[in-house]
Amino acid sequence: MPLSQKKIALTGGTGGIGTLVAAELRAAQANVVIVDRSETRSSDSMQIRGDLSTMEGISDVAATLALWSPDILINLAGTQFFGPFEDQSPDDIRSTYMINLVAPAMLTQAVVPSMKRRGSGHIVNIGSIFGSINYPHFATYSSAKAGLRGLSEALRRELGGTGIDITYIAPRAVRTGLSSGNVGRFVEMANMQLDEPTAVARRIVRAIQTRKKELFIGLPERFFVALNAVAPRLVDAGLTAQTVKARALFNS
Repeated sequence: MPLSQKKIALTGGTGGIGTLVAAELRAAQANVVIVDRSETRSSDSMQIRGDLSTMEGISDVAATLALWSPDILINLAGTQFFGPFEDQSPDDIRSTYMINLVAPAMLTQAVVPSMKRRGSGHIVNIGSIFGSINYPHFATYSSAKAGLRGLSEALRRELGGTGIDITYIAPRAVRTGLSSGNVGRFVEMANMQLDEPTAVARRIVRAIQTRKKELFIGLPERFFVALNAVAPRLVDAGLTAQTVKARALFNS
């Protein structure tokens, strides 16, 4: 579907992938508004400044988006904690669920009424492979992204026949700031594949253009997503070695 002149709201648009997605959308002649608490460096996009880690911030952004009435909402903003669950602070647990799950739900709720009135619209939720393979030491991130996948599936069924499409996209590990530090060391220890952000951004935009229902990036990951759905105990066993490596990383 052509994106020319479409009004697109993109959360997390100043991040490593978000900046590239915004550039791809602008290249397709879309009218992009960036939703982020950090200021965008691009003069080609409007911006809504807002903190999606708080109810007040989410409510303010939701009210603004309801008035702007986008054709497409892309919920890309995300945050993660890597480490033993007991070491994650209460504030960080709260913000992880707020940014990764509560904000997409509330922003979607804000824009759906105008989409229904037009008889057209598109909600795009950027999840993670970890939302389908709930990963040790990413407990809150994995469970939040699992909730986002569930929300996407439920809304796809609920909004069927209204002209509103729902797309859920699950990247695997991407070479951005989120893959630095201990995450980067673990990626090396576990021999995980890191995708280049430019390639991921292009695949996200292509999925939007084709209104794809779901996209799981990475052939091995797609296999393990399917396996985890039917035989999760096999995946438990398969992840044992990586869990031991992660524990060693934190113990050191």
